[in-house]
Amino acid sequence: MIEWIAAGLALLGAVLVLIAGLGILRFPDLYTRMHAATKASSLGMSLLLLAVALRNPEAMVWMKVLCGILFLFLTAPIAAHLLGRAAYVHKVPLWEGSVADEIAGNYSDDHTVLRGVARQSGTDNLSNTQG
Repeated sequence: MIEWIAAGLALLGAVLVLIAGLGILRFPDLYTRMHAATKASSLGMSLLLLAVALRNPEAMVWMKVLCGILFLFLTAPIAAHLLGRAAYVHKVPLWEGSVADEIAGNYSDDHTVLRGVARQSGTDNLSNTQG
């Protein structure tokens, strides 16, 4: 029974990684490609790692698998966020079919400070950087 569950998890994980790869190839801009790369591939790789752990029921294998899954879910969203912000600051164009740009107009003139952050902190960081 464990073999069938592990095979099902491996198959589902492989399908999700395949969907992530197709999303990277088919999506029109960097921002939507990053979404495909982080969401589907993180879940797919986690399912593949769980399948490996089910096939090898040793405690050390489970510890390594859980550490790998934790590492994936901690680093992939943060990396995608930072890459997306860097791309936006460097004016990587949005797809022409994008409906809204919610960040437009919220960066300082030198693109280093997000204006919403300055208002929330209670200090005016923009006046200090433009002086």
